Formats: sequence, structure tokens, C-alpha cells
Amino acid sequence: MKHLYALFFLLVFGLTAPAQQTQKPMLYGSSWMAVTGKPMAATAGAMIFQQGGNAVDAACAMLAATCTMWDTLSWGGETQALIYNPKTHKVIAINAMGVAPTGATVAFFKSKGYNFPPEYGPLAATTPGTPGGLIYMLVHYGTMSLGQVLAPAMHMAAGYAIEAQAANTIERDKTMLKQWPYSKKIFLTHLGEQREAPEPGEIFVQKDLLQTLTKMVDAEKAALKKGKSRQDALMAAYDCFYKGEIAKEFVRGCQEQGGLITMQDLAKWKPIEEAPLTINYKGIDVYKLQQWTQGPVMLQALNILENFDLKAMGYNSAKYIHTLYQAMNLSFADRDFYYGDPYANPSEPIKGLLSKAYAKQRAALIQYNENDQHIGPGDPYPFEGKQNPYIKLLKDRGFEMDTTKRNFAPKHDLGKVNTPADLYHDRLWRGTTSIEAADKDGWVVSVTPSGGWLPACIAGNTGIGMSQRMQSFVLDSAINPFNVVAPGKRPRVTLSPSLFLKDGKPFLSAAVQGGDTQDQNLIQFFLNVAEFDMTVQKATEAPNFNTNQLWLSLGGTKTADREPKPGQILLNSNTKEPVRDELKKMGYKLSFEDRTSGPINAIYFDWKHGSFQGGSSNHGEDYGIGW
Repeated sequence: MKHLYALFFLLVFGLTAPAQQTQKPMLYGSSWMAVTGKPMAATAGAMIFQQGGNAVDAACAMLAATCTMWDTLSWGGETQALIYNPKTHKVIAINAMGVAPTGATVAFFKSKGYNFPPEYGPLAATTPGTPGGLIYMLVHYGTMSLGQVLAPAMHMAAGYAIEAQAANTIERDKTMLKQWPYSKKIFLTHLGEQREAPEPGEIFVQKDLLQTLTKMVDAEKAALKKGKSRQDALMAAYDCFYKGEIAKEFVRGCQEQGGLITMQDLAKWKPIEEAPLTINYKGIDVYKLQQWTQGPVMLQALNILENFDLKAMGYNSAKYIHTLYQAMNLSFADRDFYYGDPYANPSEPIKGLLSKAYAKQRAALIQYNENDQHIGPGDPYPFEGKQNPYIKLLKDRGFEMDTTKRNFAPKHDLGKVNTPADLYHDRLWRGTTSIEAADKDGWVVSVTPSGGWLPACIAGNTGIGMSQRMQSFVLDSAINPFNVVAPGKRPRVTLSPSLFLKDGKPFLSAAVQGGDTQDQNLIQFFLNVAEFDMTVQKATEAPNFNTNQLWLSLGGTKTADREPKPGQILLNSNTKEPVRDELKKMGYKLSFEDRTSGPINAIYFDWKHGSFQGGSSNHGEDYGIGW
């Protein structure tokens, strides 16, 4: 405990250091680094490091803590991670995304009048992935028991001082929470009073969740008493959640409220360890998750941008912003049509999408004098020696597929969207959290977990909030034939951690919350470091921009809620007038916010000094601890 007090002293001392170029000071460490979206969760990671755990153990503890705090995710959501293994010198990916349950068909949702699956409630739920993903990481790459790693989260479930952000979100969403009896019981601690949610700082108790976590830990302990190995004991806890008493109550509570998840759905689901996708950008190897996420957008955009001298354009000049905007739009147009679950048919043309030759063809479409409002998906199939089976579908949508022409021209206007601006941007930016951890032995973990955020529908007496990720499926193959909902299939999600290697060694790890803006922010963060030599802290705080010229992955059930807004760009309020004027001349529709940088969490590996540098943007509560 004395060590932890010392850590907090160092952190506070850092915050009172003399003024510097960034609003937050850089974090430094030589033994370990833990950065995440909630200070309390970073503390959980620090506790595990202080007890001798590695970066995987610490990341799992941070994940468990953030899930217990509700504001941005909960235990019934999904986890995806990139892990650098110093023993093999390889990056591996963890796919702990839940799947659509039995009965989740296009016909089912259309019979209820939906054009997309709902964004809230029991019908938005995929099978929970986070408990299985956490245990998988512990089994294969951690060193500690589940009981050790869950101890901080269990302490919090027994009662912790709830943060204002979560408490006020509960109050804001209390009408929706009252629809679901188990959510009402847990969240509305002052039912019938003027304020029905907990007060900020109130001790928030989650007895049902504590009981669920205790059952998992007890299953592990019982297996160890029987002489089972550490791994087998962890899997006993896994089975307790997905096949045992917890599963039965989860399914009962889900179905009671109109959900579709069955016992068979839980028993059949398993986390997957898979090879990440990677490209090389000017000597730096960039790793992302596969195309069931939007991560390849970053890889595609960097392949396109490699054809330009970005540094010569000048940081955030009109030309630089325009070039990035166009590269991102080209990549998002491909994401919106070609990305989906690689474990389900049809098979995505990911080899062609990540081809350098394909990127060069796409780069040639960028016009220097105006925004192309009609950019559409390309044709990656020839770059993997195949013919595109969807040419007719694309032409029927109005896209001109002649790759010799500079732009594609839809026959209809995609820009007429009547969704209120505040609701649209809430869906565009909708947050989760991110987790970055590294240790002196070389383990590096980057995670972007999500799902089950407020207003969450809790499954029975488990205390577990169900995922809302079904909303990222489509019901119309004309929008994306690879991401049409079907039982047992994973939705194409926005969640997108990153790892970067240089000369075969970790260079950066980074992740950010924010729905469809995640890879937009991460591309700009990476270029801030790689092209403009910014420190990791400065790169996280640096102003960036967002494009709205994409289909939203989260939101309402009507097509108009999701359609692209061509030419709309969100700029930082500090953008200079000459840059604004030039962008207006190019046809952009400008909007402004004071903070457009994240919140990005990242770790830079300083091999010269043998230390870590932690960065966390000046947006939100995100921060970390280093030692």
C-alpha cells in the first residue's frame, strides 16, 4: 500500500509541475505503465503491477474495473485486444466479440419495422464476450489467478464512490432504465425522489454483480482445491459463466425482457485468437484487428497516404487536412461495403483492400481542388486475382465502377439527413474506453472494450448489462453484403486498438474511444508522431478533425439516421481563418469544437533510455500511472 501512496504522490506532483506545451504532463515509467479511461481503473492496474503481475494481468484488472463502473461499458459487452508477446516477438489479436443470437434474422427485425437492429434494450444484445476474453487472456498470457485480477473490481462492486459522469448519465436516462426491472432495481437508488439516480460520490453498491463475480472466483478456487492446474481452474470459472448457474440466470433474465439469447448461444460461443492485419508505413509496422472491426480503415488510409509528402504540406494545413479527409473517405467507403465477420460467408476481399497497388489506384482519385462528395467503394478483387461478384449490386446503387474515372457518382443524394445534429454527433462519437499496458519484460497490451453502456438493460439477477452491438449489423445487403445480421455472426464493430513496431520492437501502442471516429483520431495521432515528431502526450492533445462522410455504425433504426453527410467536417476551434477559408472553397461544410483530439491513450517506447512514455489526451477523465 505504501508503494501506491508513493505512486499517487508522484502523479499529483507531476500535475503541479511548471507549465509546459501540453495541458497534461507526460507520464514516465521504467518498470510498467497503465493508462486507461478511468483513474480508478488505472489504479486497479497499478495494484496488479505492484503485486508482480505482468501487463496482461494488469490490463485484465483494468478491464474488470471499467466494466464495473458502467458509464462506458459493462460485463456483458465485448473485448478486443492486441498483445505483443516478447517471447515470440509477435503481435497476436484477441477476438472476444459476441455473436448474434438464435432468431436474430433479417426477417425478424424487419417484421418489427426496423431498417437496422435497435440501439438499446434486449434485442440489441449479442452474446457477452468480455468475461470470456478476459479469462482467455489470463489463461494464455497472464500469470495470476482470476481471484487476484478481479479483486479490485469485486471491491468496487461491494461499493465505490460513483463518479459524476456515470451518476448523471443514469439520471439523464432514467426513463429508459425504468422499462427494464433489473436495471431499475440497481441504478435508480432513490426511486420516487426528484433525483432518482445516485448522487456523485455516493457509495454505489452492486450486490448482484458481486455475487456473479464471486461465483466465478469460487469456481476457480474449487478447481484448484481438486488439484486442477491454473489454466483448468480459470476455465472452470469460464464454464461457470457460459454454461453454469450464471448462464441460466442471464438467459432467463434476457428472455423475460424480450431478448433472444439462449443457453446454446452462450455454450457455443468462444473467444478466438487470430493473426492481426498489418501494413508497413515508411518503416513502421502497423497492426490492427481483422475486418470484423473497422481497424483496416487505418491500414488502407495509411497505404493511400504513403503516396503523398505529408510533412511538406505542413501540419493541419488546408492541403494536409484535405488529403487526409479524402484518404479516409476512400477507406471508409470500402469499410461500409466490404467489411464483415471473416468467420461467416461471404468472404471479404481483405487481401485486395490492403494491397499497396490498390491503394495507389485509390490515391489517384483524390482531387486537389475540391471535396469529392460522391466517392464510393472501389474494386479490390482484381488485386487478389478475382472478379468482383458485387459489381451489379454496386452499379444498382448508382456507383460508377470504372476505375479510370476520378470519382464515383451515385444516382441519388446521400446528403439529405434530417437527424438532429446533437443526436447525430452523439452516435458518431459514442464512447467506450481504452486500455494500454506495458511492462519491463516486454509485454504490451492495447484494448478497446465496449458494450453494455448506460442505459444498459441488465440480464436478470446477474448484475450484467447486455451488449448493444447488434445495432452495428445491417439488414440490407445493398449497404453491405458482408455485414448482414444472422445467428452466430459477429457484427462489424468500430472498436479498434493499435500496436506499432519499429525495427522489430514495440514503438507505440494506442487506442481511443469514439465510435466511427476511432480510426480517424488514431490515424492523425500516429502521423503526429511519425511525420511531425511530436511527443506521445503532445500527439494525443493535438487538434484534429472528423469526417462525417460515412455510414454510421451506431444509432437509430431508420436509414436516414445512418446515411453519410458528404463534405461535413468537424474542425478544432483553433483552426486558422486562412485554413477555414481554403476548405470552404473546396466545398467543405465546417463545424467546430474546442476539443477534437480524443480521448486517445497511448504508450511510447523509449529504447534509447529504456523507459516508457505515457500519453493521455486532455479530453475526458482518461489518465494513467507509471512506475
